[in-house]
Amino acid sequence: MCLPSPRRNDRGMNSADGAWPLSPWKPDPGPSGGLRRFAPSLPPWPLVATVAVWLVTGTTMSSLNKWIFAIHNFRYPVLLSSLHMLTAVLVGHPLARLWAGEDANPAVRPEAKVRVFLLSVTFCASVAFGNMGLNYVQLDFAQMVYTTTPLFTLTLSKVLLGKRHHPLQYAAMGPICLGASLSIVGEVHFDHAGCCFLFAATFLRGLKSIQQSTLLQDERLDSLRLLCLTSLPSFCILFGAALVLEVVPAWDGTLAYGGGLWGCLLLSCLGSVLYNLASFSVISLTSALTIHVLGNFNVVGNLFLSHLLFGSRLTLLGYAGVALTLSGVFMYHHCERIAACWRARWASQEKDE
Repeated sequence: MCLPSPRRNDRGMNSADGAWPLSPWKPDPGPSGGLRRFAPSLPPWPLVATVAVWLVTGTTMSSLNKWIFAIHNFRYPVLLSSLHMLTAVLVGHPLARLWAGEDANPAVRPEAKVRVFLLSVTFCASVAFGNMGLNYVQLDFAQMVYTTTPLFTLTLSKVLLGKRHHPLQYAAMGPICLGASLSIVGEVHFDHAGCCFLFAATFLRGLKSIQQSTLLQDERLDSLRLLCLTSLPSFCILFGAALVLEVVPAWDGTLAYGGGLWGCLLLSCLGSVLYNLASFSVISLTSALTIHVLGNFNVVGNLFLSHLLFGSRLTLLGYAGVALTLSGVFMYHHCERIAACWRARWASQEKDE
């Protein structure tokens, strides 16, 4: 796992200065407006390793949580989310002390504490809605809904922060969202309440990523420090919500679950810490929008695991939706190359004329 240095930048989303951004991992334009020769400011392998860990943990976490709900009939999604945050408190703070040494608890400005609390609220709501949605729908359907997260993130970054993006990045949202729509239409039978929970979680995931990105950049926090700051208030909020929403007579049999469930819960909690830490790291190394576009690669892994573990099958519309979504991901990440190819082709046509 690569923990980023305090230097922050939001490579994928530039300020509203009239210049279109490059791809998220490429350098900024030079002072004269021309592009510098490609020379990444960060070594490529730490970024690749961090993204790989994030993708693997994201895929396995979704399947493991669905296994807990579907196979073990665990009916407390908000409680599960609170256990994830409790594990982050128990694991994150010792790791932070080991990593930072004497500077493990630097002072945080009061304004930053308010922003951290607001991030915790958004984080809790997104996780809780996501787990409640998984409790109602199949894993592959949930992943198709989540592929629309880049659209929410792009829209929120434009509305809230005034960020500007390359025109092809806007265009890439078309196949991404159309692919998700086709996949949803292909699922004739799905729970409407679960679908609403998932769309609420998707919107909140986009908002959460923007909050994380601005905190990491403005407050110069590292990923582990931000996880520690958000985990304790998140646990308190989620556990309180679990007591209010999920305290029913069925709680009497909670401790009667077998050892297999408790093993899965332990793996889920530990995996959530690694996933959240990797998520914060990827955002700090790229941008709030890029992490969700990259996350659409999880679709392939989750579709395979959903078929392998739960026997679910996609329709032809579903497969067409996956193909469209991945084409949108390709367009987003290679917008500069596509634009350069178009310019070169137009220039050659003008010369021929």
